[in-house]
Amino acid sequence: MDFTKMLHKFTVVPSLTDELAALQRIAYNLWWCWEPDAINLFRRMDADLWQSTRHNPVEMLGILQQTTLEALKSDEGFMAHLKMVDEKLSEYLEDKTWFQKNANGKSNMKVAYFSMEFGLHESLPIYSGGLGILAGDHLKSASDLGLPLVGVGLLYRQGYFRQYLNNEGWQQEFYPENDFYNLPLILERNENGQPLWFELEFGIRKFKVHIWRVQVGRVPLYLLDTNLEENSPEDRLITAQLYFGDKEMRMIQEILLGIGGIRALRTLGIIPNVCHMNEGHAAFLALERIRLLMEKRGIRFSEAREIVTAGNVFTTHTPVEAGIDHFPSELLDKFFARYSKSLGLSRDEFLGLGRQNPKNQQESFCMAVLALKLAGHTNGVSQLHGEVSRKMWKNAWPELPEEQLPLTSITNGVHTRTWMSNHMASLLIRYLGNRWLDDPTDHSVWRRISKIPDAELWRTQQSCREKLVDFARRRLKEQLVKVGATTKEISTAEEVLDPEVLTIGFARRFATYKRGTLLLRDLDRLARILNNPEMPVQFIFAGKAHPQDQEGKELIRQIVQASHQERFRHRIVFIEDYDMEVARHLVQGVDVWLNTPLRPMEASGTSGMKVAFNGGLNMSILDGWWCEGYHGNNGWAIGKGEVYEDIEYQNQVEGRALYDLLEKEVVPHFYDQGSDGVPRSWVATMKASMQSLCPVFSTDRMVQEYTIHSYIPAYGQWKRLVDDDMSLALDLARWKERIFKLWPQVSIEQAVAEAADAVAVGSTIPVTARVALGELAVDEVSVEVYFGVLDSTGNIQGGETVMLRNMNDLGNGLHEFSGALECRFCGRHGFMLRIMPQHRILGNVYEPGYLIWG
Repeated sequence: MDFTKMLHKFTVVPSLTDELAALQRIAYNLWWCWEPDAINLFRRMDADLWQSTRHNPVEMLGILQQTTLEALKSDEGFMAHLKMVDEKLSEYLEDKTWFQKNANGKSNMKVAYFSMEFGLHESLPIYSGGLGILAGDHLKSASDLGLPLVGVGLLYRQGYFRQYLNNEGWQQEFYPENDFYNLPLILERNENGQPLWFELEFGIRKFKVHIWRVQVGRVPLYLLDTNLEENSPEDRLITAQLYFGDKEMRMIQEILLGIGGIRALRTLGIIPNVCHMNEGHAAFLALERIRLLMEKRGIRFSEAREIVTAGNVFTTHTPVEAGIDHFPSELLDKFFARYSKSLGLSRDEFLGLGRQNPKNQQESFCMAVLALKLAGHTNGVSQLHGEVSRKMWKNAWPELPEEQLPLTSITNGVHTRTWMSNHMASLLIRYLGNRWLDDPTDHSVWRRISKIPDAELWRTQQSCREKLVDFARRRLKEQLVKVGATTKEISTAEEVLDPEVLTIGFARRFATYKRGTLLLRDLDRLARILNNPEMPVQFIFAGKAHPQDQEGKELIRQIVQASHQERFRHRIVFIEDYDMEVARHLVQGVDVWLNTPLRPMEASGTSGMKVAFNGGLNMSILDGWWCEGYHGNNGWAIGKGEVYEDIEYQNQVEGRALYDLLEKEVVPHFYDQGSDGVPRSWVATMKASMQSLCPVFSTDRMVQEYTIHSYIPAYGQWKRLVDDDMSLALDLARWKERIFKLWPQVSIEQAVAEAADAVAVGSTIPVTARVALGELAVDEVSVEVYFGVLDSTGNIQGGETVMLRNMNDLGNGLHEFSGALECRFCGRHGFMLRIMPQHRILGNVYEPGYLIWG
């Protein structure tokens, strides 16, 4: 018998008097998680309970006895603390923001940020790793900067897995249930107090969705939940876990995120004009925005597409196509047969939206390609990743040179106040004032780090290292108890690590390309480094492998097995169940952060940035963000960015380079201490690192770049296209149809450059071209010369374009264009002529298949 259908349900909430009501207000706004005074307020209530609830103030308030609450109410010191924090929150919410000061006139811009996961705090476990942490930091900085932005994601009942290790070091997984009513979540309700809901129907799946809200400072994050009694058991599982199930489950989750996310916002009365897709998971949102616009305004797909594409932003995080979601056409047929008809598209037209080559029937449907085709602004997450992405997706724009592909880069960052230790923050406030808190992108403020006395900066670092060692010992002890270790083995946990020893951290997702065991290639040499009596070294590891990634699990097992060897027992520790709490302790306490990915597989990486804000130094392969961050005096580069075809050889070379760096540079540098125990040369490197990295690699800088280079231009273009009853969008769609129809008449008849084989630098070369335009008007095309220095394979590298002017109408659709090339550099040069469509208002418009070279 199913007793759940007979249950009468009700919700019990904390009973707080008016004097303590502010506690609930603060607990339900995640602003508290980056405000030290708020964190200390909750810890002050009951330190043990704060720890056992994974720092969840909502759960704490539900557990605290009424007698404890009464005692707090009569504690004058506590009440003064509460009043101060409550006033701080009010001031934060009411202060004038960066966006208000710098984006006047953009008040009607509404941005919706979609992500499959959000890492805001360990008490809300709906994230797996870097993508989610970045999304969480994005929302926090959007709040600090005052952006008119909302977040959209899924509310997972079990989130991502929790990790524990067996005696052999094998990763095991378990999935505790999230109790939504004891989390900082608010179920959205209508004016009658009933939960808001909407319905999705795709293929044979039809289910209802509830909307929950997490308040992140000024920014609301809306999370979708299908675990409703009225849904089928299969549909209730859609929001059960993050990144689980087969391709069909992944597709349903992504339909819910993209299409469901747009419908959720409409249910709430929110109509965004800019939508940001954080990775391709949410790409279906573009189709839903098009469908709704077609339905509302009675326009065609091609017309609605122009408007929606202008208002979409896409960030790709993956440097390999295998890491992108691909779906077989049969799955699209199963779920989108009826939906594609509502868009007015044939099956092939619909499937072509997710293919680099729409005519290739064998190509699978790729979510990143869908996002690339339906976003007006696209970027990678570091400069190197931008280059890698342009190579990876060049077939989406087959006629364009790589450097001219519409895919730029905005390098990731981290939320300063979330990741900086209280010890470091207090030191910076003492010597730098508060300006770095208000504007972490101000280089002039960070330069004042040079004025901090070496001894004080060093003592701060030592204090954070001591805290990390204490945390690692406590967690190791808990791990040993769980696996049934002996009393003697458990007692040895108190002896692992040394708070005075050079401490190096390595923590991340255990994917094979991250090479978590590169350090273990020569265990004898490693033992000599770690156990040098004059200059000892210790390593702390943490991280999870995907439940299906057996190779990743094997890497973890190897590290754990090595740590069990007697020679490493006190020098290598693996902390299980890596989450945001573990990450905070690590990035705040290590002296050096190790990063060993196979270049160019690390799109960006952000953990090393967090370390920099705490005075730690980076030792990394030149990949991702470190290509931009490394300046020679602010950390160490492993190798010089070489890439070898033989991966085993690459591992040998970089493994040796890692040992050499440790033995010859890093370790001696750390232990070169004066009579007062302060390693002044090391501290100088710490200061150089903080001065060069902190103002650059924050999410404040990152979100400002998104605002200036993506959101505001996207909003501006969207507004141009919808103004005046969408006249420009309708005109653009009709004009493109005319171009597509008449383009076969366009050709390059002749191109002549009046130059000898060798010309002097600084010379100009006249170029004349004769082109056939057929029925197209001369102002409907742009005739350009693309020229530059040739590489060893005869291709133009870093070319530039020069527009040619129409000089003569030769009759019968023939025209003569001319211009001149300026030779500013020596070397072998080449040029090519090209013709592309040119709109009378919007200028050059590139569409795949409608660009001619000659």
